[in-house]
Amino acid sequence: MKISSLALAMVAGASLGGCATVMNGTNIDYMTQTDPTGADIVFLNGLKCTSPCTLELKRGADTRVDIAKPGYEPVYVLVQSRLAGSTFGNILAGGIIGGVVDGGNGASNTLFPRPLKVRLAPAGSGQKAMLLDKDGKEIFTVDDHNDKVRADVAKTIGADLAGMGNSGSQ
Repeated sequence: MKISSLALAMVAGASLGGCATVMNGTNIDYMTQTDPTGADIVFLNGLKCTSPCTLELKRGADTRVDIAKPGYEPVYVLVQSRLAGSTFGNILAGGIIGGVVDGGNGASNTLFPRPLKVRLAPAGSGQKAMLLDKDGKEIFTVDDHNDKVRADVAKTIGADLAGMGNSGSQ
């Protein structure tokens, strides 16, 4: 009797495990916009597009986005994979197994900032590129954002690419 109850509990736990994996998947549509539009966007994984664009990225992977447009200062933005707010609900609903599964494959994460909206700085203007919120209002400079997430993102993409060494800075 105890063995069948234990087996039933394990099957129930396994079927509930990985709720975010089932609901969200391990990839996410990631939109990039620039002001002005038409900038070349290059992600660390080699994906490229021209803004505005949407590409599919891994939820659990930090990355770097390089942005360039003639007449504007080139800039890069560090994109951080963060635990999404729904993670804790998933652990309650799916138990420890669900939390471990989703944590391991990144399904419980989201990318920040998302969407990525950047106001480019005209070349030679002395202005800084700005991150914008979903409504197009300035949040803070790209440099300030990168400084806040740099140490964490450097753990996965490397110090140089995160701008901690000479070759990663622009």
